[in-house]
Amino acid sequence: MTKRITACIAGAALLALIISVSNTKASAAPETEAAESSVVLDITSPNIPNEIEFCGDKISLDRDDMYERYDRELTSMAYTHGNTLSIIKKANRYFPIMAPILQAEGVPMDMLYLACIESSLNNRALSGAKAGGLWQFMPATAKEYGLEVTDSVDERYNTELATRAACRFLKKAYAKYGDWATVAAAYNGGTGRVSRELAAQQADKALDLYLNEETSRYVFRIMAMKAIMEHPSEYGFKLRADQLYMPVECDTVEVSTPVASWPAWAKERGTDYLSLREMNPWIRGKSLPNKSGKTYKVAVPKKDALLRSHRSVSVYNPNWISL
Repeated sequence: MTKRITACIAGAALLALIISVSNTKASAAPETEAAESSVVLDITSPNIPNEIEFCGDKISLDRDDMYERYDRELTSMAYTHGNTLSIIKKANRYFPIMAPILQAEGVPMDMLYLACIESSLNNRALSGAKAGGLWQFMPATAKEYGLEVTDSVDERYNTELATRAACRFLKKAYAKYGDWATVAAAYNGGTGRVSRELAAQQADKALDLYLNEETSRYVFRIMAMKAIMEHPSEYGFKLRADQLYMPVECDTVEVSTPVASWPAWAKERGTDYLSLREMNPWIRGKSLPNKSGKTYKVAVPKKDALLRSHRSVSVYNPNWISL
């Protein structure tokens, strides 16, 4: 009887010890998990230089507002990883088309980054205000600069033609202001508004104006995009050559007559409607009335040109590659 009581007491003591240890672990677990989940990654603020270069002009960042405006956009863009990576990848496809046009038109190469800010290089982009294409032309402005905008054709989405139209706008604005940063501000805010504010605030350049927040940030966003795209690896963006989006080899077919069915037209030429629209986003429907007999240049992808396994790798800017 005594042995049995002693055994029961010992068993109870052991059970109590087990329960106590379990409770201690249970109560400590949340603290341990909390400690593990509270690990903070290092977040480094980008270095801001004393001055930056934009379209050949040196711009001092010594003034507080200039420094802080640039810092805000560079920091924001450096940590908006998905969108910034996407723009770099798409630039490899579009810059080879756009850059030679800017060069031929006498427009600084830095204006390529304006298109990056306008549309994120999404050639199907359409804003809430109905601005469309890589350069985000409004319908009326597009027509003013020679682009066709109808239900069946919208040349705001034609990379070559829209880039030429953008150059006409930019050169006209530069002839007015003589300052590319002011030209960029006018692209966003409109030449009328920028001109009124220059007069009202007795300033010579847009960077010295008090403007609405969107336009005030706009030029610095372009400059920040330039900094990152010129040296992506310095901001943590690391890519392989095969991760860039490659230009697509196409044959150019001239069309001067109506097209009753673009899907049938595409099939006759060894492709499909999907690929035709991807290569020619300016086509806005399944047919082309073309009552005026205008000649359109239609890009038809060559055989297997849309297959990654059959495509050669070309890199527009070697600085984009670091892996």
